[in-house]
Amino acid sequence: MDEEQMDGRNNNLDCQFSFPRELDDNDALNLSLSLPTTYRYTPPSPPPLSPAPPLPPLPPSYPLLYLSSLTVDPSLSPFFCPANLTCTTFNSDPSTSTSSIACPEPCLSRNLRTRRRNPTQAQAQAQAQRQGQGQARPGRKTETIPIPYQWATNRRATVHNLEHLLSIGIQNISGEVQCKRCERKYEIEYDLKSKFIEIASFIAVNKSKMHDRAPKEWMNPLLPTCKYCEQVNSVKPIIADKKKEINWLFLLLGQMLGCCTLDQLKYFCKHTKNHRTGAKDRVLYLTYLALCKQLDHVGPFDR
Repeated sequence: MDEEQMDGRNNNLDCQFSFPRELDDNDALNLSLSLPTTYRYTPPSPPPLSPAPPLPPLPPSYPLLYLSSLTVDPSLSPFFCPANLTCTTFNSDPSTSTSSIACPEPCLSRNLRTRRRNPTQAQAQAQAQRQGQGQARPGRKTETIPIPYQWATNRRATVHNLEHLLSIGIQNISGEVQCKRCERKYEIEYDLKSKFIEIASFIAVNKSKMHDRAPKEWMNPLLPTCKYCEQVNSVKPIIADKKKEINWLFLLLGQMLGCCTLDQLKYFCKHTKNHRTGAKDRVLYLTYLALCKQLDHVGPFDR
């Protein structure tokens, strides 16, 4: 091979394997701002949604009531049904046709849920109704009783007022007593008006000093002298075994309410709507004031 051919082949190789030219500043900026297409992010496609499970079939005999544009059946009174709405009723059987009924007049407005009565309120209403009819729940006592004395009313632990008693000619109040020494039994009478004025005056003068407690004169009363054996402080009142037959007015006028037991005094406070808890001196104090207020409701006998 001659030298000219060797020079031409070398020239071809130089042209074929020539190095690229150096990049200038503009070419480098264009390359740095261009995004590679091979690394583009593609978000994954969401999984296909599964269809909702079908509702369980309802019994054929159960009617379905659907509300279309706030429509209800006008025959159902607990629901609100304005006059401008239509009531549509559907049955569980799809083959049956639907029927639309227009409400002829507005129904009463009520809650969609049936209102339930409070059991405590229902019991209180039933009890008030029984008391108004003079009946009591089985095992409980009625408020009305046979009149035990002519100065008492037909309500438990209640007496007539002073004006009424004087107007019907009742001026003396009697009661049975027994001597603790000779054990003789007899009756004692108290003048109604004079004895009540005595007790009322005592309360008016000493009420501010009592501090809602019965004084010692009421807690340990001075008993009458026996007219047979003449024993001083020996005659005690005979208190009925049945609380509804206790002669409350006689015990008040004789200032012998302190001879009652705590249970008997609580019975009185219970049926006169007074506080009946606490020591005996407190309950006895309330009993005196309540009885005086029954005789004279305008006197100084408020707590």
